[in-house]
Amino acid sequence: MSVHRLWRFPRGPDDLQSALNDTSSDSFAPGLNQLNPNELAHLQCFISRYHTPNISPEQSYSMVVQRIKAPVEVVWSVVRQFDKPQAYKHFISSCCMQGDGQVGSTREVRVVSGLPAAYSTERLEVLDEEKHVFSFKVVGGQHRLRNYMSTTTLHRYDIEEHSYTIVIESYSVDVPEGNSREETKIFADTIVRSNLQSLARTSEILCQNAGNVVFV
Repeated sequence: MSVHRLWRFPRGPDDLQSALNDTSSDSFAPGLNQLNPNELAHLQCFISRYHTPNISPEQSYSMVVQRIKAPVEVVWSVVRQFDKPQAYKHFISSCCMQGDGQVGSTREVRVVSGLPAAYSTERLEVLDEEKHVFSFKVVGGQHRLRNYMSTTTLHRYDIEEHSYTIVIESYSVDVPEGNSREETKIFADTIVRSNLQSLARTSEILCQNAGNVVFV
């Protein structure tokens, strides 16, 4: 099957501002308007490398951003737990992992009642401890999000005397039969955004409990 990019990532300062100003354009990368110009300039190379997948016409794509008042190391300690996604993903009721928690390991996650799914089988694709990159792919299960691929990256951002963590999570997924690309994006974005908001609360509580409230 042929693939194509549904949007073009901006390559220079003028392109960045154009993308921020024109969110309706076909070339606009979903999620860029969640970053201010300084953050976007700082993170452009990471977004280009980790969050610009080639997708087919039958797939939907999006990117969600979350700022967290906690050090990258604290946030990463939560995100990297492939065997315990329910630590911050509250739509998951249980998880059973096969493997050692490294790339290639799989997990079966069961979701809470009320969602149009029962369970999902997921494989760990990337676990980069140095660059703080985490990626998994859905490879089976009873749900409607086929070929779901998620990539999460964590970034320390400094502004004057303050610092915080920027989390970027992007995904691509097949559009289910009977749904549009936009409907699929709205549903998946809602889940991802809720998860990242929960990640922020969990990380900030961990930071406070450790007496490490230095991020503002």
